[in-house]
Formats: sequence, C-alpha cells, structure tokens
Amino acid sequence: MRHSKKKTGDAPLPDQDAMGSADDYAPGASQGDGQSGEPAFSDSAASGADSATAGADSATADDATSETETNRPGSDVAAERDKYLRLAAEYDNYRKRSAKERQDAGTRAQADLVRNLVEALDDVARFAHVDPASTDAGTIVQGVDMVEKKLLKALGNAGLEVINPVGETFDPALHEAVATEPTSAREDDHVVSRVYQPGYLFKSQLLRPARVVVKQWNG
Repeated sequence: MRHSKKKTGDAPLPDQDAMGSADDYAPGASQGDGQSGEPAFSDSAASGADSATAGADSATADDATSETETNRPGSDVAAERDKYLRLAAEYDNYRKRSAKERQDAGTRAQADLVRNLVEALDDVARFAHVDPASTDAGTIVQGVDMVEKKLLKALGNAGLEVINPVGETFDPALHEAVATEPTSAREDDHVVSRVYQPGYLFKSQLLRPARVVVKQWNG
C-alpha cells in the first residue's frame, strides 16, 4: 500500500529587519531604550541612593546640632553655678577672716590699755592696805592724788579727754545743765559757772556729758 504525500509549498521566512539582529538578544542587550547595554533603571537607582545618603548625612548633622544646642544651656548653668559657689565660699572666708582680725585688734587694744593701768592698780592696792593708825591723812590724800594723775595719764594716752567746761559757753552737745544761777552781767549769760561732774570723750565719742550749772541773765 503506497502512502501518498501531500506536497506543500515552502513557508515564507520572516523579514530579517523586522526580527532584528542576533546582537539584540545577546546577554546584556538593552531591554529598554535599545541605546545602551546598561539596564534602563540604573541611573535612577544611583540617583536615589545618593539622595538617601545625603538625607542621612543631613539628619546626622541636624541631630548633632540639636544635641549641642540641648547640652549647651545645661553646661552654662553648671558653670555659672560653680562660679557662684566659688564666690560665695570666698566671701564667707573673707567675712570670717575680717571678723577675726577685728576681734584680734580689739583684744590687742584692750590689752594695751590694761597694761597702762597696771601700775595705777598697784598704787591703789598699796594705799588700800596702809595702817590708818600709823599713816596721817595728808599722806593718804597725796597718794590718792598721785594715783588719779597716773590713771588720767594712762587713759589720756589711750584717747580719753576730760570735759571740764568752767567759764565756757554752754554746749548742749557736750554739757548737761542740772541747774541755773542768775547773773548780773549780760556777757555771762549761758556761761558754765560750776561743774558737778566732769564729762568724758573717747576719741571724739561722747562717753558722758559734763553735768554743770549755767549762769542766766534775766535782763
């Protein structure tokens, strides 16, 4: 039995230009714009990576600046507080030192005054223990007068002044009038005639006013 074959014509080949060359299908061939061997998205990806890196750097710089600005006020406050504490400590030491120096100066001044009074105190002790039966009154009076002069000298060297204004015009800042007495002379008006009790000044500071009698002219 003989099989018959159907004779067919040759199929037409596709146009070479329409199909493209073989290089277009080679590995690395462009699947996008057909002009470059690199993928079409490579440039945009690189641009995005650069943008992300720049953003990260900017964020890091912003964080550092923010951290510096946040820490700066605290450090300034701490520095000012430390400065204040140092000044307060220095002032406290100065105050204590000044108080001690004043106290020491006062103690030295008192010691000098007492040192000048020691001899007068010895004289008083000697007269306090005399035998009245064997000592006449004149001797005792002379001894007391000597002690008074010695005391006044020692106190005068320390700055004491005695106010004894007999014959002077009455001064209410230094004198205290305890009585008045008439006078016939107009020029003697308000003149101190007698001193009941002398006053004392210590280095221009009034310790006690002089108690006096003042003359008064009635016209």
